[in-house]
Amino acid sequence: MQRRPRFAPTAPIAALARPVALTRAGMALERGLRAFWPALSLLALAFAATAFRLPALLPPGGGRIAAGVFALALIAALGAGLWRFRWPKRAEAIARLDATLPGRPLTALTDAMALGQTDPASAALWQAHLARSARAAAGARPVPPAPDLAPRDPFALRIAALSAAVMALIFGAPLALFEPGAHPGTPGGAEAAMGPSWEGWAEPPRYTGKPGLYLNKLEHDAVTLPEGTRFSFRFYGAPVPFEESVSNPAAAPEAVADPQRRDFEAVRSGRIHLGGTGGRDFIVTLLPDEAPSVVLVGQAERRADGKLSQPFHALDDYAVTAGEARITLDLPAVDRRYGLSVAPEPRPDLVYDLPMPISGSRADFSEALVEDAAEHPWANLPVTLSLSVTDGRGQMGDTGMQHLVLPGRRFFDPRAAALIEARRDLLWSRENGPRTAEILRAITNRPEGLFPKADMAPTLRLAARRVEVPGLTPGVRDEVAAMLWQMAELLEDGGLSDALAAMEQAQQRLSEAMRNGASKDEISKLMQELKEATDNYLKMLAERDAQKEQGPQFGQQGPSQQITGDQIQQMMDAIQKLMEEGRMAEAQELLDQLARMMQNLKVTQGQGGQGDGPGSQSMKDLSETLREQQKLSDDAFRQMQQPPGAGQDGMGNEARPDGQGAEDGGGQGLADRQRALRRELDRQRGLMPRLGGEAGDAARQRLEEAGRSMDRAEQALRQGETGTALDRQADAIEALREGMRNLGQAMAEEQGRGTPGQGAEGEQRMGDATGGNGARELPRDPLGRATGEGGRITSNQDLLSGEDVRRRAQDLLDEIRRRSGERLRPEDERDYLKRLLDRF
Repeated sequence: MQRRPRFAPTAPIAALARPVALTRAGMALERGLRAFWPALSLLALAFAATAFRLPALLPPGGGRIAAGVFALALIAALGAGLWRFRWPKRAEAIARLDATLPGRPLTALTDAMALGQTDPASAALWQAHLARSARAAAGARPVPPAPDLAPRDPFALRIAALSAAVMALIFGAPLALFEPGAHPGTPGGAEAAMGPSWEGWAEPPRYTGKPGLYLNKLEHDAVTLPEGTRFSFRFYGAPVPFEESVSNPAAAPEAVADPQRRDFEAVRSGRIHLGGTGGRDFIVTLLPDEAPSVVLVGQAERRADGKLSQPFHALDDYAVTAGEARITLDLPAVDRRYGLSVAPEPRPDLVYDLPMPISGSRADFSEALVEDAAEHPWANLPVTLSLSVTDGRGQMGDTGMQHLVLPGRRFFDPRAAALIEARRDLLWSRENGPRTAEILRAITNRPEGLFPKADMAPTLRLAARRVEVPGLTPGVRDEVAAMLWQMAELLEDGGLSDALAAMEQAQQRLSEAMRNGASKDEISKLMQELKEATDNYLKMLAERDAQKEQGPQFGQQGPSQQITGDQIQQMMDAIQKLMEEGRMAEAQELLDQLARMMQNLKVTQGQGGQGDGPGSQSMKDLSETLREQQKLSDDAFRQMQQPPGAGQDGMGNEARPDGQGAEDGGGQGLADRQRALRRELDRQRGLMPRLGGEAGDAARQRLEEAGRSMDRAEQALRQGETGTALDRQADAIEALREGMRNLGQAMAEEQGRGTPGQGAEGEQRMGDATGGNGARELPRDPLGRATGEGGRITSNQDLLSGEDVRRRAQDLLDEIRRRSGERLRPEDERDYLKRLLDRF
C-alpha cells in the first residue's frame, strides 16, 4: 500500500465540504489575527482616544503630529502583517480536520489499494476498511480557530487596547469620529458653526453648598455668587477676546500663560467680557462671606453629676465647620490662701471641641457644651470660658471671656473633703508636698473607726512619705493624686458607686439578652440579678442619706426623682411579664425608663415625718405633665398665628424663652413633643397607686381619655392640621384636670379611711402641715393653688371678686372677636377663634 502525496477529490471527502470550508475559514481568521493584531490594537486605541475627545486636549499643532505618528505606525503594522499572512490551502484544512478524528479516516479515504486488487478477499477487506473510515469521517466537526497570541504579545498590549475600546463604547462618544472638527488639524470655522467657541463655569466654594453654574446656559448676564467663587473658561479654535475685573491678577499671574484657558478666583464684584462669536458680558456681584458668630445662652451651670453645661448658639452665612471651648485659670480671682498661696505650676488651657449637629443645617443651630472636669486641678476654682467657631473660609468668631467657677464634684464627707483639698494643693504646685504630707498624717493620726477599709490608713501614710521627698516628680505627684481621688470617692459614696455600676451592668446584660433572644431561664436568672443589684443599691443609698447631712444641692436642674420600693417592684414585675409574653420591645422600653429613674433617685424613709401620702408623687408628676401640655398648646397656637414661611430664616424663634422653638422644626417638632408627653403620661399611670372607690376609677378613666386626646393631637400635628390639634390638646388638658381632681378626691378618701395605727399619726401630720408656725410651704397645683394633705385645695390669697371675673372674661371675648375679624390671619387660626366664640 502506498500513500498518495496529494488528496484526491473522492466522494466521501466531497460530503465533508462544509466542515472543511469552516475549518479553512477559521484558519484564515487565526492567521489574520496573528499577522494583524498590532494594527488592530492601534485602531482600537485610536477609536478610544477619539471617543473620549483626547485630541482636543493637545496643544496647537499637536494633533497633526499625533495623526502622523499614528499613520506611520499603522502602515508599518499593516505591512508586517501582509508579509506574514498566508492564505490556508484546502489540503491544510483537510489535514487539520483529519487530525481531530481517531485513526485519521480522511487520510484512509484518499488512499488507493496497491496490491491484491484482483483478489476478491483483499478487495472485500479493503471495502470494509473504507466503509469504516467513511463512518468515522461522517462525525467530523469544524475546527475552531486558535490564534494563540499570548506568546506573540507577552505584555498583553492587545488586551489593553481592547479594554480601552470597550470603555469608549460604554462611557465615551463613539460617534465623535464622524463629527465635524473631530479630526486634529481641521479648521476652526466648522467648530464655530456647530457650537460655542468658548465654555465657562462658575464653581462656588464647596463649604457654601451652592451648585456650580454653566455660564453658556445662563439667560441673563447678571450673576450673584458667593465670595471666593472660582471661574474656569476654555477657548476653542480662533482666539477669543477676554477681559475680567473680578480677580486679583497679582495673586495668580500664571493664569494667562495658556491662551486657551482662564482660571481665576473672584475676590470682588466686577465684569467678565468675552468677545467674538457668541460673546457675553457678565456682570458679577459677589456676596460677602461674613465671619461666624457664637453667643452664650445663659450662664454656665453645674449639672447634678458635677459636669459643666454651657448652652450656646452659633450662626454663619453658610455653615460653621468647627468650634472649640477654651478654659483658662482666672488667677487674680483665686482666693490665694493656704495651699493656693504659692505660685501655681504652669498648665495648658483646657480645650474642648464644641458639639456640632450630626444632621441638619450648621448655619444656625443651638447646642450645649457638656464636659466633665471634676478631676482637673482647676475644678471648683475661678476660670474664664470662651467659645470660638470657624467657618469654611477659615474665619473665626468668639464669645469673649466669661468668668465662672469651673464645676466639679462636691464632697460633703469631711474625710473625703480633706483628701480632695490635699489633692488640689498637691496638683496646684509640687511645693505643697510637705503641706500635703502634714494633712495626710493628721488624717491618719487616729484611724480607728475612721476608714471603711483597714489598708487605707497605711496607704495614706505611704503617700505622705512619697510627696514630702525633695525633688518630687510629676509622675509621682499624679499617681498620688489619682490615689487620693479614689479614696475620696470611696469615703463619699461608701461603695455606692460600685453598687450603681453593678446595677447598671445587670441592666445592660439583661438588655443584651433580650436583643440576642436568650432563653426564658437565662432571662429569669438575669432578672433576679437585676433585682438583687437594685436592692443593694437602694440599701446603700438609704444608708448614705441617713448618715450624711444634706449639703447644698448646687446645679440641680429639676426635682429629684422620688419612688417607693413597691413601685420599683411593680415595674420589675411588669418587665418580667412582658418578657414572658415575648413583647421584648416594650420590656426594653420599660427597662430604659427604670434606668433613667434610678439615675436621679432620692430615697424617702417610710410614711412618717413630712413624707407624702400615697399618690402625692403622682399628683406632682401629673401637675408637671399638665404644665407641659399647656405650654405645648401655647406653642402650637403661636405657630398657627405665624404666616406661612415665618421663622424659617432662623429668626422666628427668638421670642421663645425656653429655646425650644429653635429645635422644634415646625409641626413635626411639636408632634414629637406631644408623643413624649403621651409616653410620660403612660409611665405616670403605671406608677399610680391602686386607689379604690369611684373617684379612683374615674381618675384612671379620665387619664386614659387624656392619653387618647394626646394621640389625636399628635396625629393632627403631623398632618399639619394645627386647629384640630389645638382642639384635641384642649380636650387633653381638661381630661388631665378632671383626672387630677378625681385622684385628689380618691387620695382624701383613702386617707380618711386610714389603716389601723395610722389615724393619729396622720392627724398629727396634718396638724403639723396646717398648724404650728405655718412656715412650711404647701405644694401647689398647676393653677397656682396650694394643695393640702390628701389633695384638698387651699388658698392663702384673695380670689378675684365677681366683678373682676366678669371684666376679665369680657376682655378676653372682645380680643377673640377682634382677632377672628382680621382677614390677614391664617384661615386655621380664624376657624379656631370662631369655634371658641361658638363654645363660650
